Amino acid sequence: MPFPVRIMSSPSRAVAAALLAAASLGVTGQALAQEEPIKVGILHSLSGTMAISESTLKDTVEMLIEQQNEQGGLLGRQLEAVVVDPASNWPLFAERARELLEQHEVDVVFGNWTSVSRKAVLPVFEELNGLLFYPVQYEGEESSENVFYTGAAPNQQAIPAVEYLLNEVGVERFALLGTDYVYPRTTNRILEAFLKEEHGIADEDIMINYTPFGHSDWQNIVAEVRRFGSEGKKTAVVSTINGDANVPFYRELANQGIDAADIPVIAFSVGEQELSGIDTGPLVGHLAAWNYFMSVDTDANYDFIDAWIDYTGDEEAVTNDPMEAHYIGFNMWAEAVRKAGTTDVDAVKEAIIGVTVPNLTGGYAAMMPNHHITKPVLIGEVQDNGQFDIVWQTPSTVAGDAWSDYLPGSRDLIADWRKPMECGNFNVANGRCGGSTAAEEAEAALAE
Repeated sequence: MPFPVRIMSSPSRAVAAALLAAASLGVTGQALAQEEPIKVGILHSLSGTMAISESTLKDTVEMLIEQQNEQGGLLGRQLEAVVVDPASNWPLFAERARELLEQHEVDVVFGNWTSVSRKAVLPVFEELNGLLFYPVQYEGEESSENVFYTGAAPNQQAIPAVEYLLNEVGVERFALLGTDYVYPRTTNRILEAFLKEEHGIADEDIMINYTPFGHSDWQNIVAEVRRFGSEGKKTAVVSTINGDANVPFYRELANQGIDAADIPVIAFSVGEQELSGIDTGPLVGHLAAWNYFMSVDTDANYDFIDAWIDYTGDEEAVTNDPMEAHYIGFNMWAEAVRKAGTTDVDAVKEAIIGVTVPNLTGGYAAMMPNHHITKPVLIGEVQDNGQFDIVWQTPSTVAGDAWSDYLPGSRDLIADWRKPMECGNFNVANGRCGGSTAAEEAEAALAE
């Protein structure tokens, strides 16, 4: 007798069909998910006063994405750049950051230049748990769980630069000139305290002046610097002037006959990109403090320069310090993604601490628990071809310090984002974490 055959009712057939479809869709959906690109946000000004500096950084990240894709992408997926233009408008940075995280759902963001723009976006990244890699020297006094600071902290640029002026150049008077926002003001507070406490520099030997973004009329200020430097003591300018205001500033120095032999300028925001727009002949001998110069003599640097020239199609294209910071930050992020096996923000944040990648100066950069990295410090002299001759550098890399030893409210603070501390402003004196102050700091920075 043959086995009975069960005839499936219509509902049962429907269920089976649905299960088969679901299984098929699950496999297909998984395959599609694996093929979806990893979205990389780029948050740099392509217009306005900061475009002179930031446009190049947008191009740098796009080049790094292209190179990564040529190597097979990450986790078997290609990378896709999502570019927005905050247009040198600080409140607009926050809007564009929210657009990247909420609308475009990017996995990471590389961006910002000025500290006021970083302060503006910080509450957004903390609220939405995004990742920001910030590539520019800054004033310190901050460590966020959602930001990785690949530019220099003050102990990796400003303090060593002033020590160089004191010890190697014999400077006794300091004109601290800056653009009027949080980075120059805080950096100069640190430098003023350092000069007075560590080296006994008197009040009358420190001149401080701030000008707006895009300032163009430097005649009176440069004349005042000239008078300040004519009173019998070796004088130098420490410049935290940002953006396109540097062009008329250096032009006015030349107009008034101030050269490096008389009053050297050491700049923290002037690199090869900024010098490419002016006649550098009269500026020969003036200085800049960075953690990288295009003139660094290493194979890694020559490879990077060649790749940049090939990418831009411009034989005269220059590289600079924030570009190297993006190079380091991008490679650290990629390594952390590989290590974590995912682009999940929390997993990447945990995986990236301790990640070490090559820099372009012949060494390595490591991500520290305070979300700052290790960097060498270099002093360069402007040459008549717009490049820098490296005249001094630290014997080894320096770990970035998020909190200054020279400000009363910061001396007792440390940052460590590892468990169990997980705090950016832990007070070792009272054993307490101060918690996030991003919203308050953003409001204060935008109000200045």
